[in-house]
Amino acid sequence: MALVDELADSKKLIDRVLQFQKSNKYTIEKMAEQIGCTRQTYGRVLNGNGNGEVTASHQFLWKAMQFILTEVNGGNSSNGGRRSVIERKTPETDISLELDIDSNGKYEIDTGIKMFDHLLKQVAQHGRFGIALSATGDDQHHLVEDVAICMGKALNEALGEKSGIMRMGDATVSMDDALATVVVDISGRGYPKLELPFRKNDMAGFSTDLIRHFLESFAIEAKINLHAKVVDGANDHHKAEALFKALGRALDTATRIDPKLNGELPSTKEFLEG
Repeated sequence: MALVDELADSKKLIDRVLQFQKSNKYTIEKMAEQIGCTRQTYGRVLNGNGNGEVTASHQFLWKAMQFILTEVNGGNSSNGGRRSVIERKTPETDISLELDIDSNGKYEIDTGIKMFDHLLKQVAQHGRFGIALSATGDDQHHLVEDVAICMGKALNEALGEKSGIMRMGDATVSMDDALATVVVDISGRGYPKLELPFRKNDMAGFSTDLIRHFLESFAIEAKINLHAKVVDGANDHHKAEALFKALGRALDTATRIDPKLNGELPSTKEFLEG
């Protein structure tokens, strides 16, 4: 896109942000807090301190658009954020999960399985999701499966009607010897397709086969197409970590708001449910 077009698009978005703030009688502090920036950054960007300032602020503008659309669409919480709270208690597991799609990657994760915690933190950090997760269970299999179910349900619920989302995302991530690729489509149809050639079925006391089970259960409950492939690597820890980082990055892209859609669903069928 030419620079003049980028500036024009950015200016339109700035005008929309200012109009939204005015019509809702929000203070500068309220807007900055919800978008996730400082008051100074909010004022500097919207005042347009030079062309370079505007074009360097696309990430900020994305967050502004996300906030506006979630407010307009009603969101899933009192302040309009794309958030979800899931509680699941069975004779086998006890899980409490809070998911915030439009967060900055903050997380508090405790499942009692250190390697599993480590992998889930990669999704939060590299997907820029807020995740607060507390989980206990009678064995690893039940715990991992139920956490996956909760995370899938939370993502689907937090996205609401899925208005204006990018819908599709992909990421390829390397970690030393390992290379992993993840592609997602928030299609309303849960379908996992996995190629996960791990060398062993034990990784610091955590079964690598549970990674497959987690991704399958997550995709089905989130109602997304999920293609994940470990392309290369010798070290199972590196393979798994690259895989979960790629999952976070792909989901980050797919859940972003596309300003070109103006809040419409990215589907010729006009719905994203199966």
